[in-house]
Amino acid sequence: MQRLLFSANLGFLWADRPLPDAVYAAKAAGFDAVECHWPYDVDPDKIRSALCDTGLEMLGLNTSRGDVAAGENGLSALPGREADARAAIDPAIGYAAEIGAAHIHVMAGIAEGAQAHETFCANLAYACQRAGPHQLTVVIEPLNRHDAPGYFLKTTEQACALINDIGAPNLKLMFDCYHVERTEGNTVTRLTDLLPVIGHIQFAAVPDRGAPDHGDLSYDDVFSAIATLGYTRPLGAEYKTGGDTDATLGWLQAVRAGGPVAASGQR
Repeated sequence: MQRLLFSANLGFLWADRPLPDAVYAAKAAGFDAVECHWPYDVDPDKIRSALCDTGLEMLGLNTSRGDVAAGENGLSALPGREADARAAIDPAIGYAAEIGAAHIHVMAGIAEGAQAHETFCANLAYACQRAGPHQLTVVIEPLNRHDAPGYFLKTTEQACALINDIGAPNLKLMFDCYHVERTEGNTVTRLTDLLPVIGHIQFAAVPDRGAPDHGDLSYDDVFSAIATLGYTRPLGAEYKTGGDTDATLGWLQAVRAGGPVAASGQR
């Protein structure tokens, strides 16, 4: 079986450290890549330097959520907010290009209905066109209703319809096993069926979004399926650590040693 690669999502892992320091921590822990959420307050030169020193790739980052205090969680599906959405897309592309990231996640926001669909399509087409010259992939991610109530993009089926409608070669699905399992179930089957449109895979325990060594979804089964499918890109560890990231990394050590992710009796 092929060796799986893993990316540390620095929005959750080592989130108590400055982002460049978190890159070094991920390297020391044995990760193959990193990814982040909203790095815009950090000088991109410092990120680029940390990536160069460690040899890690930055996989991706998110567009701005908008006014978080007002409850916003993305802008690109909000009718009438096209200018704001594109004012979030452009700097995301620029920052990603500066640090050599592979993709940007365009966040839809809280919306519903046909007009929201049309707005999201138009903004995604814009993002794909702008990202193309930088060899960037645009990804979209369905979020579950428990964590993101009212979020426009809810299911992989909806995401695939958008990808098909837009038809841009650099538009892909971000398949988060945690969100998919909570919304749709049958995560391994969905992974298998959707592999051709997947641009990135993330994971966390279900239902508490902790490390993948416990919970309702067997990551021994998930990781085995991914290896069998021949997926070779790093898998994004995007889980809540409860504080001390290093104390949660037994699963990574187990995978590297060829053993089970979860100890016997944890599921």
